[in-house]
Amino acid sequence: MSVFKVVPTTQQYDWGKVGKNSKVALFAAAGLPGFKLEEKAPYAELWMGTHTSSPSELTEGKGPLADHLKAHPELIGDRVIERFDASNGNLPFLFKVLSIEKALSIQSHPDKRTAEALHAKQPGIYKDPNHKPEMALAITPFRALCGFRPLPEIANFLRVVPELASLIPATVLQTFLSAASSRNPDGPTEKAALKNVFAAVMTAPELEFKHQLKLLVSRHKGGGAKSSEGEVQELVDLVLKLNLQFPGDIGVFCPFLLNYVVLQPGEAIFLGAGEPHAYLYGECMECMANSDNVIRAGLTPKLRDVPNLVATLTYESSKASKHMVTPRPLGANSKFSTLYDPPIPEFAVIKADIPDGELEQHPKFDGPSITIVTEGKGSVHWNEGEGRDLELGVGDVFYVGAGTEIDVRAQEGKLVFYRAFVETQQ
Repeated sequence: MSVFKVVPTTQQYDWGKVGKNSKVALFAAAGLPGFKLEEKAPYAELWMGTHTSSPSELTEGKGPLADHLKAHPELIGDRVIERFDASNGNLPFLFKVLSIEKALSIQSHPDKRTAEALHAKQPGIYKDPNHKPEMALAITPFRALCGFRPLPEIANFLRVVPELASLIPATVLQTFLSAASSRNPDGPTEKAALKNVFAAVMTAPELEFKHQLKLLVSRHKGGGAKSSEGEVQELVDLVLKLNLQFPGDIGVFCPFLLNYVVLQPGEAIFLGAGEPHAYLYGECMECMANSDNVIRAGLTPKLRDVPNLVATLTYESSKASKHMVTPRPLGANSKFSTLYDPPIPEFAVIKADIPDGELEQHPKFDGPSITIVTEGKGSVHWNEGEGRDLELGVGDVFYVGAGTEIDVRAQEGKLVFYRAFVETQQ
Protein backbone atom coordinates (compact mmCIF):
# COMPACT_ATOMS: atom_id res chain seq x y z
CA MET A 1 0.00 0.00 0.00
CA SER A 2 1.12 3.55 -0.65
CA VAL A 3 -0.48 4.95 2.55
CA PHE A 4 0.00 3.22 5.89
CA LYS A 5 0.45 3.96 9.58
CA VAL A 6 3.89 3.89 11.20
CA VAL A 7 5.02 3.73 14.81
CA PRO A 8 7.20 6.66 15.97
CA THR A 9 9.56 6.67 18.96
CA THR A 10 9.77 8.87 22.07
CA GLN A 11 12.81 10.41 23.77
CA GLN A 12 12.79 11.17 27.51
CA TYR A 13 15.45 13.87 27.86
CA ASP A 14 15.50 15.83 31.11
CA TRP A 15 14.53 19.08 29.37
CA GLY A 16 11.16 17.67 28.27
CA LYS A 17 7.77 18.57 29.67
CA VAL A 18 6.56 16.18 32.36
CA GLY A 19 3.72 13.68 32.10
CA LYS A 20 0.44 14.95 30.68
CA ASN A 21 1.88 18.46 30.31
CA SER A 22 3.84 17.14 27.33
CA LYS A 23 2.21 16.92 23.90
CA VAL A 24 4.83 14.30 23.04
CA ALA A 25 3.43 12.13 25.83
CA LEU A 26 -0.19 12.82 24.88
CA PHE A 27 0.39 11.99 21.21
CA ALA A 28 2.31 8.85 22.18
CA ALA A 29 -0.40 7.76 24.63
CA ALA A 30 -3.06 8.18 21.94
CA GLY A 31 -1.17 6.72 18.99
CA LEU A 32 1.53 4.28 20.14
CA PRO A 33 0.52 0.69 20.80
CA GLY A 34 1.30 -0.34 24.38
CA PHE A 35 2.59 3.09 25.44
CA LYS A 36 2.22 3.78 29.18
CA LEU A 37 2.44 7.42 30.25
CA GLU A 38 4.41 8.01 33.45
CA GLU A 39 3.15 11.10 35.26
CA LYS A 40 6.55 12.14 36.64
CA ALA A 41 8.66 11.35 33.57
CA PRO A 42 9.87 13.99 31.06
CA TYR A 43 8.80 13.46 27.45
CA ALA A 44 10.91 15.59 25.15
CA GLU A 45 10.72 14.35 21.55
CA LEU A 46 8.63 12.21 19.23
CA TRP A 47 10.69 11.00 16.25
CA MET A 48 9.14 10.13 12.89
CA GLY A 49 11.56 8.86 10.29
CA THR A 50 14.38 6.47 9.52
CA HIS A 51 17.34 7.87 11.46
CA THR A 52 19.31 4.96 12.84
CA SER A 53 19.44 6.41 16.37
CA SER A 54 15.69 5.89 16.83
CA PRO A 55 13.95 4.59 13.68
CA SER A 56 10.20 4.37 13.19
CA GLU A 57 8.66 0.97 12.50
CA LEU A 58 5.67 -0.48 10.74
CA THR A 59 2.63 -1.40 12.80
CA GLU A 60 2.04 -4.91 14.16
CA GLY A 61 5.77 -5.52 14.59
CA LYS A 62 6.45 -5.76 10.87
CA GLY A 63 9.92 -4.25 11.12
CA PRO A 64 11.71 -0.93 10.53
CA LEU A 65 10.24 1.59 8.13
CA ALA A 66 13.60 1.92 6.36
CA ASP A 67 13.67 -1.82 5.56
CA HIS A 68 10.20 -1.60 4.04
CA LEU A 69 11.14 1.43 1.95
CA LYS A 70 14.34 -0.25 0.76
CA ALA A 71 12.25 -3.21 -0.40
CA HIS A 72 9.71 -0.89 -2.04
CA PRO A 73 11.71 2.01 -3.53
CA GLU A 74 8.66 3.26 -5.42
CA LEU A 75 7.41 4.58 -2.07
CA ILE A 76 10.36 6.99 -1.94
CA GLY A 77 10.39 7.80 -5.66
CA ASP A 78 13.13 7.70 -8.28
CA ARG A 79 13.88 11.43 -8.12
CA VAL A 80 14.42 11.40 -4.35
CA ILE A 81 16.48 8.19 -4.44
CA GLU A 82 18.75 9.67 -7.07
CA ARG A 83 19.12 13.12 -5.51
CA PHE A 84 19.56 12.04 -1.88
CA ASP A 85 21.13 8.61 -2.32
CA ALA A 86 18.11 7.06 -0.60
CA SER A 87 18.33 3.56 -2.07
CA ASN A 88 18.97 2.22 1.46
CA GLY A 89 15.47 3.28 2.51
CA ASN A 90 16.54 6.32 4.54
CA LEU A 91 14.35 9.40 4.14
CA PRO A 92 16.04 12.78 3.46
CA PHE A 93 14.32 14.32 6.50
CA LEU A 94 13.58 13.60 10.16
CA PHE A 95 10.25 14.87 11.55
CA LYS A 96 9.74 15.50 15.27
CA VAL A 97 7.44 16.88 17.94
CA LEU A 98 9.31 18.77 20.70
CA SER A 99 7.92 19.49 24.19
CA ILE A 100 10.34 21.80 26.01
CA GLU A 101 10.22 22.71 29.69
CA LYS A 102 13.90 23.51 30.20
CA ALA A 103 16.23 25.26 27.74
CA LEU A 104 18.13 23.21 25.20
CA SER A 105 21.83 23.88 24.71
CA ILE A 106 23.44 26.79 22.91
CA GLN A 107 24.25 24.97 19.71
CA SER A 108 24.68 24.91 15.96
CA HIS A 109 24.63 22.25 13.28
CA PRO A 110 27.47 21.57 10.83
CA ASP A 111 27.31 21.87 7.08
CA LYS A 112 27.76 18.71 5.00
CA ARG A 113 31.54 18.91 4.68
CA THR A 114 32.02 19.65 8.38
CA ALA A 115 29.60 16.86 9.36
CA GLU A 116 31.57 14.35 7.30
CA ALA A 117 34.84 15.42 8.95
CA LEU A 118 33.42 15.40 12.48
CA HIS A 119 31.78 12.00 11.97
CA ALA A 120 35.03 10.53 10.69
CA LYS A 121 37.01 11.82 13.68
CA GLN A 122 34.42 11.43 16.46
CA PRO A 123 31.67 8.99 15.37
CA GLY A 124 30.63 8.42 18.98
CA ILE A 125 29.68 12.11 19.31
CA TYR A 126 28.74 13.10 15.76
CA LYS A 127 26.52 10.18 14.80
CA ASP A 128 26.25 10.62 11.04
CA PRO A 129 27.95 12.43 8.15
CA ASN A 130 24.97 14.58 7.22
CA HIS A 131 24.19 18.26 7.70
CA LYS A 132 21.17 19.36 9.73
CA PRO A 133 19.31 22.47 8.54
CA GLU A 134 16.10 22.61 10.55
CA MET A 135 12.76 24.36 10.91
CA ALA A 136 10.71 24.79 14.08
CA LEU A 137 6.96 25.40 13.63
CA ALA A 138 5.25 26.50 16.85
CA ILE A 139 2.32 24.48 18.20
CA THR A 140 2.11 26.58 21.39
CA PRO A 141 3.80 29.91 22.22
CA PHE A 142 7.44 29.02 21.66
CA ARG A 143 10.57 30.78 22.90
CA ALA A 144 13.99 30.54 21.29
CA LEU A 145 17.34 32.18 20.70
CA CYS A 146 18.15 32.28 16.99
CA GLY A 147 21.09 33.80 15.15
CA PHE A 148 23.33 36.69 16.11
CA ARG A 149 21.67 40.00 16.89
CA PRO A 150 22.39 42.98 14.65
CA LEU A 151 25.82 44.35 15.51
CA PRO A 152 24.48 47.66 16.96
CA GLU A 153 22.27 45.72 19.39
CA ILE A 154 25.20 43.65 20.59
CA ALA A 155 27.29 46.81 20.90
CA ASN A 156 24.58 48.39 23.04
CA PHE A 157 24.59 45.44 25.43
CA LEU A 158 28.38 45.53 25.63
CA ARG A 159 28.08 49.15 26.76
CA VAL A 160 25.28 48.65 29.31
CA VAL A 161 26.10 45.18 30.69
CA PRO A 162 29.51 45.60 32.35
CA GLU A 163 29.60 41.97 33.44
CA LEU A 164 29.48 40.86 29.79
CA ALA A 165 31.99 43.45 28.58
CA SER A 166 34.47 42.46 31.28
CA LEU A 167 34.86 39.02 29.67
CA ILE A 168 36.25 40.53 26.45
CA PRO A 169 39.82 41.83 26.05
CA ALA A 170 39.91 45.59 25.61
CA THR A 171 41.35 45.53 22.09
CA VAL A 172 38.77 42.96 20.93
CA LEU A 173 35.99 45.02 22.50
CA GLN A 174 37.08 48.30 20.91
CA THR A 175 37.53 46.72 17.49
CA PHE A 176 34.02 45.31 17.68
CA LEU A 177 32.46 48.60 18.83
CA SER A 178 34.03 50.30 15.84
CA ALA A 179 32.87 47.57 13.47
CA ALA A 180 29.31 47.68 14.86
CA SER A 181 28.66 51.04 13.19
CA SER A 182 29.57 49.67 9.76
CA ARG A 183 27.05 49.80 6.94
CA ASN A 184 28.22 46.35 5.85
CA PRO A 185 27.55 44.04 8.82
CA ASP A 186 28.42 40.95 6.78
CA GLY A 187 31.79 42.22 5.62
CA PRO A 188 34.89 40.19 6.50
CA THR A 189 36.12 42.75 9.04
CA GLU A 190 32.76 42.86 10.78
CA LYS A 191 32.39 39.08 10.84
CA ALA A 192 35.88 38.73 12.26
CA ALA A 193 35.08 41.24 14.99
CA LEU A 194 31.89 39.37 15.92
CA LYS A 195 33.74 36.05 15.93
CA ASN A 196 36.38 37.42 18.26
CA VAL A 197 33.77 38.74 20.69
CA PHE A 198 31.82 35.49 20.74
CA ALA A 199 34.99 33.43 21.11
CA ALA A 200 36.16 35.62 23.99
CA VAL A 201 32.89 35.12 25.85
CA MET A 202 32.65 31.39 25.25
CA THR A 203 36.29 30.74 26.21
CA ALA A 204 36.43 33.09 29.21
CA PRO A 205 38.15 31.54 32.25
CA GLU A 206 35.65 29.72 34.43
CA LEU A 207 36.45 31.58 37.65
CA GLU A 208 36.08 34.92 35.86
CA PHE A 209 32.78 34.29 34.04
CA LYS A 210 31.19 32.67 37.10
CA HIS A 211 32.15 35.70 39.18
CA GLN A 212 30.74 38.09 36.59
CA LEU A 213 27.57 36.02 36.19
CA LYS A 214 27.05 36.11 39.95
CA LEU A 215 27.36 39.92 39.83
CA LEU A 216 24.93 40.10 36.90
CA VAL A 217 22.33 37.90 38.59
CA SER A 218 22.68 39.81 41.85
CA ARG A 219 22.19 43.11 40.04
CA HIS A 220 19.15 41.81 38.17
CA LYS A 221 17.63 40.53 41.37
CA GLY A 222 18.10 43.92 42.96
CA GLY A 223 20.95 42.86 45.18
CA GLY A 224 23.29 45.35 43.56
CA ALA A 225 22.90 48.35 41.31
CA LYS A 226 19.72 48.59 39.29
CA SER A 227 19.62 47.20 35.79
CA SER A 228 21.25 49.54 33.33
CA GLU A 229 19.24 51.47 30.79
CA GLY A 230 18.91 49.31 27.70
CA GLU A 231 18.52 46.01 29.56
CA VAL A 232 14.91 45.27 28.69
CA GLN A 233 12.87 43.42 31.28
CA GLU A 234 12.24 40.34 29.14
CA LEU A 235 16.00 39.75 28.90
CA VAL A 236 16.47 40.34 32.63
CA ASP A 237 13.78 37.72 33.27
CA LEU A 238 15.34 35.34 30.76
CA VAL A 239 18.81 35.65 32.27
CA LEU A 240 17.43 34.89 35.73
CA LYS A 241 15.46 31.89 34.44
CA LEU A 242 18.40 30.43 32.55
CA ASN A 243 20.64 30.83 35.60
CA LEU A 244 18.12 28.92 37.69
CA GLN A 245 18.13 26.10 35.14
CA PHE A 246 21.91 26.14 34.59
CA PRO A 247 23.56 27.94 37.53
CA GLY A 248 26.88 29.53 36.71
CA ASP A 249 26.80 28.54 33.00
CA ILE A 250 28.47 30.71 30.36
CA GLY A 251 25.42 30.23 28.14
CA VAL A 252 23.42 32.55 30.42
CA PHE A 253 25.23 35.47 28.73
CA CYS A 254 24.10 34.43 25.23
CA PRO A 255 20.73 36.29 25.19
CA PHE A 256 22.76 39.51 24.89
CA LEU A 257 24.40 38.17 21.72
CA LEU A 258 21.59 36.16 20.08
CA ASN A 259 18.09 37.18 18.99
CA TYR A 260 15.32 36.30 21.46
CA VAL A 261 12.01 35.41 19.80
CA VAL A 262 8.58 34.33 20.97
CA LEU A 263 6.71 32.49 18.21
CA GLN A 264 2.93 32.24 18.27
CA PRO A 265 1.24 29.01 17.08
CA GLY A 266 1.61 28.77 13.31
CA GLU A 267 4.83 30.83 13.17
CA ALA A 268 8.09 29.16 12.16
CA ILE A 269 11.84 29.79 12.10
CA PHE A 270 14.49 28.18 9.93
CA LEU A 271 18.12 27.69 10.94
CA GLY A 272 20.74 26.75 8.39
CA ALA A 273 24.18 25.31 9.02
CA GLY A 274 26.38 27.39 11.30
CA GLU A 275 23.57 29.42 12.87
CA PRO A 276 23.76 29.57 16.70
CA HIS A 277 20.48 28.92 18.49
CA ALA A 278 18.77 27.46 21.52
CA TYR A 279 15.15 26.43 21.96
CA LEU A 280 14.00 27.62 25.37
CA TYR A 281 10.37 26.74 26.08
CA GLY A 282 7.18 25.54 24.41
CA GLU A 283 6.13 22.95 21.88
CA CYS A 284 6.76 22.74 18.17
CA MET A 285 6.93 20.58 15.11
CA GLU A 286 10.57 20.30 14.08
CA CYS A 287 11.78 19.09 10.71
CA MET A 288 15.40 18.71 9.67
CA ALA A 289 17.67 16.95 7.26
CA ASN A 290 18.10 13.34 8.39
CA SER A 291 20.80 13.96 10.98
CA ASP A 292 21.36 14.11 14.73
CA ASN A 293 24.56 16.20 14.67
CA VAL A 294 24.74 18.95 17.29
CA ILE A 295 27.74 21.11 18.23
CA ARG A 296 27.11 22.35 21.79
CA ALA A 297 28.76 25.10 23.83
CA GLY A 298 26.52 26.10 26.75
CA LEU A 299 23.36 25.45 28.78
CA THR A 300 23.98 21.72 28.80
CA PRO A 301 25.44 18.92 30.92
CA LYS A 302 26.49 17.18 27.67
CA LEU A 303 29.84 17.46 25.93
CA ARG A 304 30.71 21.01 24.90
CA ASP A 305 32.73 21.46 21.74
CA VAL A 306 33.49 25.18 21.89
CA PRO A 307 36.40 25.11 19.39
CA ASN A 308 34.29 23.50 16.66
CA LEU A 309 31.31 25.73 17.43
CA VAL A 310 33.38 28.91 17.22
CA ALA A 311 35.15 27.71 14.08
CA THR A 312 32.04 26.73 12.10
CA LEU A 313 29.53 29.55 12.71
CA THR A 314 28.63 31.87 9.83
CA TYR A 315 28.77 35.04 11.98
CA GLU A 316 25.92 36.59 10.04
CA SER A 317 24.10 39.17 12.13
CA SER A 318 20.53 40.27 11.53
CA LYS A 319 17.11 40.78 13.04
CA ALA A 320 15.27 37.61 14.03
CA SER A 321 12.92 38.21 11.10
CA LYS A 322 15.64 36.84 8.80
CA HIS A 323 14.98 33.39 10.26
CA MET A 324 11.18 33.53 9.97
CA VAL A 325 9.55 31.25 7.40
CA THR A 326 6.73 32.94 5.50
CA PRO A 327 3.86 30.48 5.02
CA ARG A 328 1.66 30.41 1.94
CA PRO A 329 -1.42 28.48 0.78
CA LEU A 330 -0.61 25.00 -0.49
CA GLY A 331 -2.60 25.36 -3.71
CA ALA A 332 -5.92 26.10 -5.37
CA ASN A 333 -7.46 22.71 -4.59
CA SER A 334 -6.25 22.70 -0.97
CA LYS A 335 -8.47 25.11 0.94
CA PHE A 336 -7.32 24.40 4.49
CA SER A 337 -3.58 23.74 4.15
CA THR A 338 -0.61 26.06 4.68
CA LEU A 339 2.86 25.40 3.26
CA TYR A 340 6.12 26.16 5.06
CA ASP A 341 8.92 25.80 2.51
CA PRO A 342 12.42 26.67 3.80
CA PRO A 343 15.29 27.28 1.33
CA ILE A 344 16.65 23.72 1.29
CA PRO A 345 15.67 20.68 -0.80
CA GLU A 346 15.33 18.01 1.90
CA PHE A 347 11.89 18.96 3.22
CA ALA A 348 8.90 21.25 3.45
CA VAL A 349 6.03 21.05 5.96
CA ILE A 350 2.27 21.44 5.54
CA LYS A 351 -0.12 22.38 8.33
CA ALA A 352 -3.73 21.38 7.64
CA ASP A 353 -6.61 22.73 9.72
CA ILE A 354 -9.78 21.16 8.34
CA PRO A 355 -13.24 22.17 9.66
CA ASP A 356 -15.69 19.48 10.73
CA GLY A 357 -17.13 17.60 7.77
CA GLU A 358 -14.91 19.27 5.20
CA LEU A 359 -12.72 17.44 2.68
CA GLU A 360 -9.14 18.53 1.94
CA GLN A 361 -7.21 17.51 -1.15
CA HIS A 362 -3.42 17.19 -1.28
CA PRO A 363 -1.74 16.79 -4.66
CA LYS A 364 0.81 14.21 -5.69
CA PHE A 365 4.40 14.86 -4.61
CA ASP A 366 7.27 13.11 -6.33
CA GLY A 367 8.79 12.22 -2.98
CA PRO A 368 7.73 10.64 0.36
CA SER A 369 5.93 12.22 3.28
CA ILE A 370 5.14 11.54 6.94
CA THR A 371 2.06 12.99 8.65
CA ILE A 372 0.97 13.25 12.30
CA VAL A 373 -2.54 14.07 13.53
CA THR A 374 -2.46 16.51 16.45
CA GLU A 375 -6.17 17.25 16.88
CA GLY A 376 -9.50 15.66 15.97
CA LYS A 377 -10.63 12.62 14.02
CA GLY A 378 -10.99 11.88 10.35
CA SER A 379 -10.02 9.63 7.49
CA VAL A 380 -7.59 9.65 4.59
CA HIS A 381 -8.58 8.30 1.18
CA TRP A 382 -6.36 7.45 -1.78
CA ASN A 383 -6.87 5.67 -5.06
CA GLU A 384 -5.23 2.28 -5.24
CA GLY A 385 -7.27 -0.16 -7.28
CA GLU A 386 -10.82 0.72 -6.23
CA GLY A 387 -9.64 3.16 -3.56
CA ARG A 388 -8.74 2.78 0.10
CA ASP A 389 -9.46 4.56 3.38
CA LEU A 390 -7.60 4.81 6.69
CA GLU A 391 -9.20 6.07 9.90
CA LEU A 392 -7.26 8.79 11.74
CA GLY A 393 -7.12 10.09 15.30
CA VAL A 394 -4.83 12.13 17.57
CA GLY A 395 -1.31 10.72 17.67
CA ASP A 396 -1.68 8.69 14.49
CA VAL A 397 1.36 8.87 12.21
CA PHE A 398 1.08 7.75 8.61
CA TYR A 399 3.31 7.52 5.57
CA VAL A 400 2.30 8.64 2.08
CA GLY A 401 4.28 7.21 -0.81
CA ALA A 402 5.65 9.19 -3.73
CA GLY A 403 3.13 10.02 -6.44
CA THR A 404 0.09 9.50 -4.21
CA GLU A 405 -2.77 12.00 -4.13
CA ILE A 406 -4.79 11.96 -0.89
CA ASP A 407 -8.12 13.29 0.32
CA VAL A 408 -8.55 13.87 4.05
CA ARG A 409 -11.95 14.40 5.71
CA ALA A 410 -12.54 15.82 9.20
CA GLN A 411 -15.09 14.06 11.41
CA GLU A 412 -16.52 14.96 14.83
CA GLY A 413 -14.90 18.41 14.93
CA LYS A 414 -11.95 19.93 13.13
CA LEU A 415 -8.93 17.87 12.15
CA VAL A 416 -5.36 19.23 12.42
CA PHE A 417 -2.32 17.48 11.01
CA TYR A 418 1.26 18.28 10.04
CA ARG A 419 2.87 16.70 6.99
CA ALA A 420 6.60 16.70 6.18
CA PHE A 421 7.45 15.86 2.57
CA VAL A 422 10.03 16.04 -0.21
CA GLU A 423 9.19 17.63 -3.54
CA THR A 424 12.22 17.67 -5.81
CA GLN A 425 10.47 19.60 -8.57
CA GLN A 426 10.17 22.75 -6.44
